[in-house]
This record gives sequence, structure tokens and C-alpha cells, in this order.
Amino acid sequence: MNLALLLHRQALAMPNAAAVFCGRQQISTHAQWASRSWTLAKHFRAAGLEPGDRVALFMRNHVRYLDIVLGAWWAGLVVVPINAKLHPLEAEWIIQNAQARWVFITADVMGQGDLSSGPAVFKGINRQIDVDSSESDDLWSAAESSWSPPLHRQPEDLAWLFYTSGTTGRPKGVMLTHHNLRTMGLGYFIDVDPVSPRDRIVYAAPMSHGNGLYAIPHLMAGAVHVVPASGGFQAEELFELGWELGPLSLFAAPTIVNRLVAYARQHALTKDDCARAFKTIVYGGAPMYVADIQRALDVMGPRFVQIYGQGETPMTGTVLSRQHLMDTSHPRHLERLASIGVAQTPVEVRIADPEGADVAAGEMGELLVRGDSVMAGYWRDTQATAAAIREGWLWTGDMGCADADGFITLRDRSKDLIISGGSNIYPREVEEVLLKHPAVAEVAVVGAPDAEWGEAVVAFVVKSLTRSEEPNGDDETTQALLDTWCRSQIARFKRPKRYIFVDELPKNAYGKVLKRNLRERLDISDQRS
Repeated sequence: MNLALLLHRQALAMPNAAAVFCGRQQISTHAQWASRSWTLAKHFRAAGLEPGDRVALFMRNHVRYLDIVLGAWWAGLVVVPINAKLHPLEAEWIIQNAQARWVFITADVMGQGDLSSGPAVFKGINRQIDVDSSESDDLWSAAESSWSPPLHRQPEDLAWLFYTSGTTGRPKGVMLTHHNLRTMGLGYFIDVDPVSPRDRIVYAAPMSHGNGLYAIPHLMAGAVHVVPASGGFQAEELFELGWELGPLSLFAAPTIVNRLVAYARQHALTKDDCARAFKTIVYGGAPMYVADIQRALDVMGPRFVQIYGQGETPMTGTVLSRQHLMDTSHPRHLERLASIGVAQTPVEVRIADPEGADVAAGEMGELLVRGDSVMAGYWRDTQATAAAIREGWLWTGDMGCADADGFITLRDRSKDLIISGGSNIYPREVEEVLLKHPAVAEVAVVGAPDAEWGEAVVAFVVKSLTRSEEPNGDDETTQALLDTWCRSQIARFKRPKRYIFVDELPKNAYGKVLKRNLRERLDISDQRS
């Protein structure tokens, strides 16, 4: 079943119901949304795009994001969402790897970093469209008042090709099918939040991530979709939108949750005030400290649900429900607050040893997930697919343990992943960029606890005495050089927030850098300060 049928059905059943807002301004009803998506699908077909071809979106949050996604699905195409925080050179690699035919952009994302070595127009595509341009207006201005049903798609056909950060310096394309995403949407109603046509989902987090997929369950229910006028997160804007349009639902990384709570406290808002603004706040994407979720519940009330998932099983892994969070009488309530909850309905989860055998309750192992939400594999990477999915089980790379009641607590990440502000950062990618600079002989990147962002990127650097084409300056000068270098090569959010210059990196007998020692050094240093 083509996911665009969800919009087609709502447009027939409730054509005049409000569907999409930009801030307080209504942009379209369900019928108007369907008309624009159908018209765009016709343009795709007229341009020669065939079912299964890829269309990329390198955009900040924008009301036309939803039109493009549904229009692409309507024509049987595959959507390739690209993180708007990426450097254009990184985005171009994804576009070329996905073999995308068209790419939609917002001009602001193309202005990131030094583009002297990168194109203003992406290579290897048929058409690049700025969604705020007159060229884009032409694609939507002739929207028709009637439409034909979406192109039929098989359950195993691709719908969403999401590029997740890679441990080898290049991201991997996660292949998600129409069936994967339909399963995810249906599970949302059971495990996360019941949705009705009265609900409003607001896209404050990047739509290029899992946040964009929240459109699916809310489209299933005929709810309203709201893109903030700012295009992102502003606490005051979200509270005011909720009070005017009706209580909002949203996905929020822990950083956003903490900022909403801080705003509520600063303005002495009551729980009733918060309830008028927000129905449900789903948090995840990074660790949430127990003290932070306790504070959020005390200030804003029972608005929260935690989910755990990955790009490889989007939004669908475990859930810590509203009821779990509010069950303060339970003898292990604090332990549960520190957990990621229990398995969601569509999947099985278990903790396994390296050979795949179950470990006993309380013992450490790797979290495995199996179910209809798990990806079809990695795009053009059979080796990585075989390593990630074994006998139907997705090996997540996250280490943790399960208690006797099935609540899972994550303890560590086997892949050294850094999660900062809800964004995934792999140290190897940052290390490879830094090692290209002549001032760097060796480098190791780790994550350090950060009260605001969850984790901050820290680079331990051994300066080069022979590779540098310029005399090595003091640490402050070198740090400025490396920061400028990173801005020209990778997304801003991946840049180290801190540099520590050392004479050598700690290594084992095999020459492997002992990152645990570096993290311990950070802990000791922070305690002393």
C-alpha cells in the first residue's frame, strides 16, 4: 500500500478540514494538500521520473516539505531526507550515493561553511529547486481540484532512504519500505499516543530526521500539521501556538524538553497553562537524566512519553509510557525513569551476548530488535546489512541490560556514538577531518557529559612537528585553525566544542587508542574544576 493513500483518503473523507499550518496561518485543507501533492506527482512523471527513483530534500523545516514527501510517494518515488545542518559537500555525497534525480533545497542551507571548493548546484542530478523560488511556485500554482489515486506500491517497495552517520566516515542509507513505515504509524497509536482529528502535531525538531515521520500517524488520524513560522524550536513560539491553535504534540530531544521546562519556570506557568499548550511531548534521541525528567513532570505535568528507536527501526523499539512515568508509587520508579522502557507492540527486543545468546536479567549485553518496522537493509551495502541484521534481528550497537519486568536500561554504546542535542555524531568522521590538517599528527574524539546538549564533542590532539607547512603556534592559535578547518569540511554541530592538546594518546599493546582512559581524564578534570 502506498503511504500517499493516507492523504488521498483524508482528502475524500474530510476535504474541507484544516490540514497544514505555517505558524498561525492555515496553508491548506486536506483537499488542497492532496491537490498540490498530486500536481507535483504529475510534474515528476512528466519529467521522466520512474517508480523507485529518488528525490532528495536538503531543506530546513518548511510547509512544502510535506507537499514534496506526499507528492513523491504519490508518484511512487523514494524520499531522501538530508539533515539541513550538514555541510553542502556532505549533502552532495548523499545525493550522489542515492543517485537522486531531483533535489529540493532552501537557500539558507546552501550557505553553510566555505563553498569555495563546493558547487552552488549539486552535481549528477536532473533538477535542483529552491522551494522559495518562482520556479518552485510554478510547480504548485497549477494545483488541480481533482486527483487520481496514488500509484500502487508493494509493501516491500522503498519509501524513505534515510542516511545515518557512519563509523567509517561516510553515512549509510537506511532503506525503509512502505510496510516499515505503516507498521511504525500503527504502533504509535497503541504504544505512544492515541491521535484524533482534533490533535495538532508541530514540527519543531528537524523534519529530515525521525520527526518528519510523525506525519504518518497524524495523517492516519486526520490531525493538523503545524510548521512553526521560525522553522525550528523557540519555546515562546511553541507555547503561544499551543494556546492559540490548541494543545500541540511534538517530538523533542532532551535539550528541547529542558528549554521548555526552563521557559515554563521562568514565566511561572502552571501545569494547567502547560496543558493548554501541549498535549504530548515525545522525547528521545539522546539520554535524558532522571533529575531532568522529574523536573519536567513537576513543572509541566503528565505530558511526556519516551521512545527508543533508531533510523534502522524508526520510532519503534521501546517505550516508557505516560503511565510508567507517573507511577511514583512503584518501588523501582527511579530505576524506570532511568530506563528506555519496554518493547513496543510491533517488535521483539532482547539483550544478547556477542554470539547472540540471551543474557540473564541485569547482565550487560547488546540490544537486539526484531519486527516489521526493521529496515530492509542498507542502500548498496550488503556487507553492512549482513553485519547489522542477523537471522532477522537488528543489532543496534547499544549496550544495556533488562530487568525482570522487561524494562531496558542503556549503559554504553558499542560504536562510540556521541549524541549531542539529539544529533548523532560518530568520532571517526570528525577524526578523519582533523587528520587532514597538517597541524595534526594524531587525534581521538570522545563525548563529554554536557548539561545542555547531553554530550559535547571533545578532541584530544597530538600536534604535528613535521607535517605542518607552517610553524606550530600556541594551543589557542592551533585551536582556532582547526575550528576554521572543521567549519569548511563538516557540519557545525559536529565540530569539537573543546580541544585538549596532549603529547601522546593512551594506547594498548596493539596500538588501539584507549578512549575510556580519555573519558576518565575528562571526568577527573571536570571534578577538579
